[in-house]
Amino acid sequence: MTKLNIYLVRHGQTFFNIYNKLQGWSNSPLTMKGKEDAKLAGEKLQKIHFDAAFCSDLPRAMETAQVILNINQADSVDHPITAPYFREEFYGSYEGTNMDFAWYNAGAPHGLKNFREIVEKYSIGQAKDWLKDADPFHDAENNEEYWQRMDKGLALIRDADLPDGANVLWVSHGNTLLSLVERFGHGKYDVTERPANGSLTRATLTDDDMEIVEYNK
Repeated sequence: MTKLNIYLVRHGQTFFNIYNKLQGWSNSPLTMKGKEDAKLAGEKLQKIHFDAAFCSDLPRAMETAQVILNINQADSVDHPITAPYFREEFYGSYEGTNMDFAWYNAGAPHGLKNFREIVEKYSIGQAKDWLKDADPFHDAENNEEYWQRMDKGLALIRDADLPDGANVLWVSHGNTLLSLVERFGHGKYDVTERPANGSLTRATLTDDDMEIVEYNK
């Protein structure tokens, strides 16, 4: 059974991050701090040889991944493989809206005021389902739709014909990291704590499972 060492990095800070807006499949540019986030992540990982790199096809993830690979000094791959499977959750008509407003609309019919309350009482998956319910167009991804897509991303990594013990860079997104940690972290990590921009989460990926090794470092 092949075991891959996954280095998950959240993209650098964007303007939507500053403005507390849901970003999803939309995009806003990296701020100056966001560019520095990417640079610092790259410096942290510059001695690690990456046999492969993956990220979503959203510019904030691609730019962060490329900065990390440009800094790398361990004869790693030159460019990431991009795919829509790795995108952040799609928030439907709530794309670009204030996060507090969106999650209040999702949780209020159930007596909960924000994302943290939903996750503490239920789960991130439930938050996805309720946001789709609250979306007037019902275009937001529910939990099943989200994982059908993300599982294709995991399959893409597994099918990359990498050697056992290979190191893989995966530049990801905030809610996606939380979702991965909730599903594969065995309850060891606080999924109400959003990962910092440029932070590192490590995992191991096998043919049929994934395990979170450390979160938000």
